[in-house]
Amino acid sequence: MQQRREGDGDYRFQRKSANPIDTLPGDGYGAPTRKVGLIHSAFRPSDDACVFPFHVPSNHFAVVSLRQLAAMAEPAGLGARFAQSCTRMAGEVAGALEAHGTMRLPDGSTVWAYEVDGYGNALFLDDANIPGLASLPCIGACAPTDPRYLATRRAVFSEANPYFFTGRAASGVGGPHIGRDMVWPMSLMVQAMSAQDPLEIEQTLGVLARTTAGTGFMHESFHKDDPGRFTRAWFAWANSLYGEAVLDAMDRAPARMLR
Repeated sequence: MQQRREGDGDYRFQRKSANPIDTLPGDGYGAPTRKVGLIHSAFRPSDDACVFPFHVPSNHFAVVSLRQLAAMAEPAGLGARFAQSCTRMAGEVAGALEAHGTMRLPDGSTVWAYEVDGYGNALFLDDANIPGLASLPCIGACAPTDPRYLATRRAVFSEANPYFFTGRAASGVGGPHIGRDMVWPMSLMVQAMSAQDPLEIEQTLGVLARTTAGTGFMHESFHKDDPGRFTRAWFAWANSLYGEAVLDAMDRAPARMLR
């Protein structure tokens, strides 16, 4: 990730590939951007190339991390000047997110965009990997009751998101990394951890328990109609996040979990 305030920076990546999401256009720098203070990402958390280089969830994550770094800078011996520079950059990125990181959907709701370019172009979708739009409260970027987040969350788990799939086995978010109709368990875990309704938490975790295809493990993805069609028989990231989701549910909805 680079802010690229002056020029394109040193990082570029391009290779021959039959899959366009495995390489970057623009001589390896990605699509053009207007330098507005946001941080550039070449690839999404899924390892797929960004369409627009300002990946909004990653910028939110950067703001959170910079503020955390500022808080620990002096105790860690990094000094007040370093802490101030972290705070200043966090403020700059946060301001740029407010100015350039949102968009209006056809239903009139204002939501966080998934990617933008600073010129006014924006892309709405969500990808199951973290950080994503649905996981903003999970990474500390906002409260789960924040009105803009709630509008964004409703859109993520709806047909407004081209990677939200509904089938006989489950409904959830996937992504272009695996492709159409493949729900990622991680998206269901994020749904449970961001839910405010205990019934939604219980039902979402129930879907996860029923879609392991008898393996007892979380997979990278599974087909919306047939959990027996899955990728990665054992996926450490998803297994670990599932444990976190269960502990979160025990803390926030114990009556539902202990029935």
